[in-house]
Amino acid sequence: MAKITILVVEDEIAIRGMLTIILEQAGFLPLSAGEVDAAQKMLSDNLPDLIVLDWMLPGISGVEWARRLKKDPSYREIPIILLTARGEEEDKVRGLEIGADDYLTKPFSPKELVARIRAVLRRSGKLFGPSQLILGDLILDTEQHRLSIGEHQLDVSPTEFRLMQFFMTHPDKVFNRTQLLDQVWGRSVYIEERTVDVHVRRLRKILAEYGREDLVQTVRGFGYRFSLLN
Repeated sequence: MAKITILVVEDEIAIRGMLTIILEQAGFLPLSAGEVDAAQKMLSDNLPDLIVLDWMLPGISGVEWARRLKKDPSYREIPIILLTARGEEEDKVRGLEIGADDYLTKPFSPKELVARIRAVLRRSGKLFGPSQLILGDLILDTEQHRLSIGEHQLDVSPTEFRLMQFFMTHPDKVFNRTQLLDQVWGRSVYIEERTVDVHVRRLRKILAEYGREDLVQTVRGFGYRFSLLN
């Protein structure tokens, strides 16, 4: 299986080298650039699975490049984690508003960086080895982004797909709304907890068409659980 490719865009040589070592040790394939023009040329040759991007760069800033990438149909699906010395809430909000998938304030530990990268990759469906998750007659294809029951393909939204993907990789475990928001939507996304209830209801409605609404169960006072056992 091909390694996950991470593009690091950081102008400080020492930090760029450190990030490269961290990613290699974590089993990723790192690419690196010191400024946006070089990084853009790399995208033309090979699309990475994720970009770790410094906020402040010479010439075009990292946050401005992220904004451009998220508006470009060719690149908008590439997850971006912003690295910055800026810790103010308004800067974090700005980074998220332009489409960054997560935000990490310097200094940070190697363990936290790798954990954030893996979380973003899980949400984007890029971290799974086998392309299919199969539980009973339920099939979730992470490459084709298809959810099926037997021969029947289910019409689910991208969010409902990610929710089902998380449930299927954590069967028989109970998760509260906050945990589901963090794992499916991301801790950096500001939405209300009731959004989880809305998407669970939609998912159950779709499953109910095939008599499988009981796959996603409510655990009163705690949250939700996915289980093949009634």
